[in-house]
Amino acid sequence: MAAEWGPLYAIVDAGLAARHDWTVPDLAAACLDGGARLLQLRAPGVPSDVLEGWCDAVVARGSGYGATVVVNDRVDVARLCGAAGVHLGQDDLPVECARRIVGKHAVVGLSTHTSEQLGAALAKPVTYVAVGPVYPTGTKDTGYRPVGTSFVREAVARAAATPVVAIGGITLERAPAVLAAGAAAVAVIGDLLAGGAPAARVRAYVDGLAK
Repeated sequence: MAAEWGPLYAIVDAGLAARHDWTVPDLAAACLDGGARLLQLRAPGVPSDVLEGWCDAVVARGSGYGATVVVNDRVDVARLCGAAGVHLGQDDLPVECARRIVGKHAVVGLSTHTSEQLGAALAKPVTYVAVGPVYPTGTKDTGYRPVGTSFVREAVARAAATPVVAIGGITLERAPAVLAAGAAAVAVIGDLLAGGAPAARVRAYVDGLAK
């Protein structure tokens, strides 16, 4: 996965974008312009018609870069808008159901927060597993304590060929240590807006994490 998309998984969160006076399509475009080639659109609670409009715009922009666009939770929107796939949480649609809807070649990722959840996820038809929060984070209250890089190492060892994405409190300064623990990619949300210039921040990740 890292070879295909690079080590940065950019997550465009609708609520965070709004708080920083960005529209979702514009923030996604900035991330893509900066070099992100794996991008997730996350917009909990947003009306379907609005989300579909955003997704159409982001997928169209991403296609010009050969980028992979994933939709959080909304399997229906992902399929309708031609996104590459979906990312699921523990309380979302079961992986097997999502896979039947988006197809066997689509991206299906699943969040995990404990050793038990990780084991269950690896028995399902997932494209990747996400583990976290690695560090304390204020972006999303998962209800779980930070797992640290030690859990990233455990996940990588258990996942074998399944890529592991690390998420939660990851910054440009912390990212190298997370990748050194074996993660295929780091999922970044809040830190993409550090400094107010997301395209430049994404480029700093892409250039700084290139090996």
